[in-house]
Amino acid sequence: MSGILKEIAQASLERVEQARQREPESALWQRAADTPPAPQLQLHQDGFDIIAELKLRSPASGALASGDADIEERVRAYARGGAAAVSVLTEPSRFDGDLRHLARASAALAPLGVPAMRKDFIVDHYQIMEARALGAGGVLVILRMLDHGRITDLLDCAAMLKMFVLLEAFSEQDLAIARQLVEERAERVEQLLVGINSRDLDTLQVVPHRLEEMVDQLPEEAPRVAESGVATAEDAGRLAAAGYRMALVGHALMKQEQPEALIRDMLAAGRKQDD
Repeated sequence: MSGILKEIAQASLERVEQARQREPESALWQRAADTPPAPQLQLHQDGFDIIAELKLRSPASGALASGDADIEERVRAYARGGAAAVSVLTEPSRFDGDLRHLARASAALAPLGVPAMRKDFIVDHYQIMEARALGAGGVLVILRMLDHGRITDLLDCAAMLKMFVLLEAFSEQDLAIARQLVEERAERVEQLLVGINSRDLDTLQVVPHRLEEMVDQLPEEAPRVAESGVATAEDAGRLAAAGYRMALVGHALMKQEQPEALIRDMLAAGRKQDD
């Protein structure tokens, strides 16, 4: 684990322990279990989908939106454009995220049939329960941060709460873990996605060719997700041709006042590969 990731993971663990002091795990579990089901993640029959991201700040690029941004209207625009899910950053120190953003996004998206996904540095199943209690239908899990037992615990929790999980890989070692997990859990009723993040964790720079270089190491049994560095319709078309089933797009969409147009263009380019 890189130094940056280790620092973020420790801060995340400290926030979990503080949250446990405010609300015991048993009470949170009951709230999560009682929360109305989130919309299911539905993949389009034409073979390419977008996970659109709500991100107020990027450590590499700085502020992308203000704290008083109209979160509800932005995520509705994502849904109107055809996004299959909306990723919501909830990490507060480097991304200006907040669990309230997830609650607001989930509530706005539910009537539109689009699930929200909590994107954070998840180190404990308590955070998955938090996400479900706020209406989310999925979570992101960074493979590099956790050992096999902890990842299994997170996946079991998400499965019990009927949430999808995006397993995020950065390296060949991460992808070996992903393949093992997908094989081990093949008989379970759950929805796993596996993604490659093209950002270098030490420099925070995007390395676009990483997505195409490592695509063949992704498990075939799970939808393949391209993360970071997807900015244009041409990018979407190229990655769909390389074998990706989905792309997670954040920075490029946050720069758009009307992001639905870019989502539609990306979807059209990605789905054209199957014509």
